[in-house]
Amino acid sequence: MSLLDFHEGWAWFVIFGNGAAGLWCLAALSLPRLSGRWLWLFVTLAQVGLVAQVVIGVFLVSADDRDAVEFHMFYGFIAVIAIGIIYSYRHQMMHRIHLLYGLGSFFVMGLAIRAMFIGTA
Repeated sequence: MSLLDFHEGWAWFVIFGNGAAGLWCLAALSLPRLSGRWLWLFVTLAQVGLVAQVVIGVFLVSADDRDAVEFHMFYGFIAVIAIGIIYSYRHQMMHRIHLLYGLGSFFVMGLAIRAMFIGTA
């Protein structure tokens, strides 16, 4: 298995992980017992997974001198920036933290889907 194969396969984890994190956060809005340490650990894992995906992609482009579709890279970087923005608003949105991370995770998932479809075109 090459690093490129791993990068392509890991994209599915990033997409489904952030989608599941978004669903879990939004479900915790109406069912507070769903919130807790495991929710935030899962959200963190999904977001760190995306950052790892971008780092691997940057390594593939720089080390192997590959040509990548520019908008594929653009969506990856925008997803990392979106995670930073979501994180930076956590204190101001503490009263709606589940909504912030729920919708934010869906947004990141959408960016990952878009990057994947552009990257395979």
